[in-house]
Amino acid sequence: MTVAPMKTCLLGAVTLALLLAGAKAQCDNVVFGNKWPGNYQADFSAVAPVDINGLTLDFAFSQPVDSIDYYQGQVTKKDDTHFTLNGPQINAGSGDEIKFTFQVHYSGVLPLIINEVMNGVEICDAAFTTPSPLPNPCDETGMKPYDYSQVLCMSYLFYEAQRSGPLPADQRITWRGDSALGDGSDVGHDLTGGYYDAGDHVKFGFPMAYTSTVLAWGLIDFADGHEAAGQTEYAQAAVKWTTDYFLKAHTAKDEFYGQVGKGDLDHSYWGRPEDMIMERPSYKIDEAHPGSDLAAETAAALAGASIVFKEKDPAYAAKALDVAKELYEFADKYRDLYDNSITDATSYYHSWSGYGDELCWAALWLARATGDDEYLTRARGHWEEFNLSGAVVQFSWDDKRAGVFALFWLLDGSSEYSDPLNKFLDWLKNEASYTPEGLVYLDSWGANRHAANVAFLSLWAGKNGFDTEANQKWGREQIGQLLGANSRYHRSFVVGFGEDPPERPHHRSSSCPYPPADCGGAFENPGPNHHVLYGALVGGPAQNGDYTDDRKDYVHNEVACDYNAAFTGALAALVEIS
Repeated sequence: MTVAPMKTCLLGAVTLALLLAGAKAQCDNVVFGNKWPGNYQADFSAVAPVDINGLTLDFAFSQPVDSIDYYQGQVTKKDDTHFTLNGPQINAGSGDEIKFTFQVHYSGVLPLIINEVMNGVEICDAAFTTPSPLPNPCDETGMKPYDYSQVLCMSYLFYEAQRSGPLPADQRITWRGDSALGDGSDVGHDLTGGYYDAGDHVKFGFPMAYTSTVLAWGLIDFADGHEAAGQTEYAQAAVKWTTDYFLKAHTAKDEFYGQVGKGDLDHSYWGRPEDMIMERPSYKIDEAHPGSDLAAETAAALAGASIVFKEKDPAYAAKALDVAKELYEFADKYRDLYDNSITDATSYYHSWSGYGDELCWAALWLARATGDDEYLTRARGHWEEFNLSGAVVQFSWDDKRAGVFALFWLLDGSSEYSDPLNKFLDWLKNEASYTPEGLVYLDSWGANRHAANVAFLSLWAGKNGFDTEANQKWGREQIGQLLGANSRYHRSFVVGFGEDPPERPHHRSSSCPYPPADCGGAFENPGPNHHVLYGALVGGPAQNGDYTDDRKDYVHNEVACDYNAAFTGALAALVEIS
């Protein structure tokens, strides 16, 4: 797929976010226009402080500059960060507006203008100041043995840190700013919004849709826990951040954009999303290039969201449900694995389990959202066609079968579906592998994520009458392992929470120091990340229990949106029963 370079990247809200955090960025009378590697064009606009008979404007930059193109006069380079623009033909009276366009060429880090002197009068001093660290916006509640309410609040903070696109006024993670505002411009659509996947900045639609579905599930079935913790509105906002994006990405009947950003280009960049200049191509599925798993999982996410917003915003819920129905029909009619069509995703989120589980999962969520037995009938058809009753070893962004067991039983009540769910839960307790400390160990990559996922299912089963005492006890113990009950380390695996939490998660934007755009050396920095990524669940230990807080170890110390999805629901469940 050939994609034209995407050069436009507006950075204005970076300044806003940094000001909120206590730091000044670029002089606010300079506005970026086009920006591409080693160059940017900007517009200058300021009121003349005195009568001017020939402009003399001194610029001080935050980083070295090679040269400046100034089209109305001459440029004198004093040193790498100080330049003077002379405009002999520019005359103005005091109070008149002076405007012009210029272009900056540089070889290293993005240089911002931090000081301006116009004809001997300083008109801007935006020298960088190091802000105080952002305090944890989530208060302690005193809950024992672990403060599940506080961690639940922090988990939703993590999703705010992962936001792409223009940020809202109530954004609590103030070291983030607007980013990727050109997403979709290569295909003529507005694809801004959604979540960055993990420590990187690709928007992978398949795991994002799973994240949204499971966040909605936790909010729906553990609503009392969310309410008791004061997190209902934050949970709704986390769900809506994805579904707003999915509605944009559904650009036509049987057409859906399932990825923005190219994996290898993105992964070669260590820096803030606000400063990205690499191409961010958009990838879609359609009738000729289908993706049943992606379309069906997105349908499930939108159906779940329609339940979440049914009372609060009926019009939005109806719109989400209509698109969910259309995407499900698309998924079922034109069948293929999505990464056969969006091939860039294959190395990152290949659909190992196939698309049968997603088709059944989507039909069940639509049955739950609509009350229409037709969807339940179609789910039974998928159950038989894809033989979904077989042995299961995890519940994840890829394999939804354990979730299918749960929802089928909820909607149908048959032992045909409760039996495999009970079998899976028994296998987890009695036959699955564990670390020496007691964490169920289902995968070497992101072990904590997998433990949280099945802890959520266990707690859900307990609430719904499946061996309640045993399942709630086991789920509580697994979440305890993540929060500090592990006997060797007595440490938390949640950034910013508990005893000896991770300080060096594999996460680009939180690792970057001030001033803006200066992220050189952040990956190699032996110290903590410069910002606390509150609420992020890191990948976790090896099977022997070994864990090192190492930024370079993406297997054990990366974070991701899907890592926190079921974790939030499990925390809400524990708030309910504590």
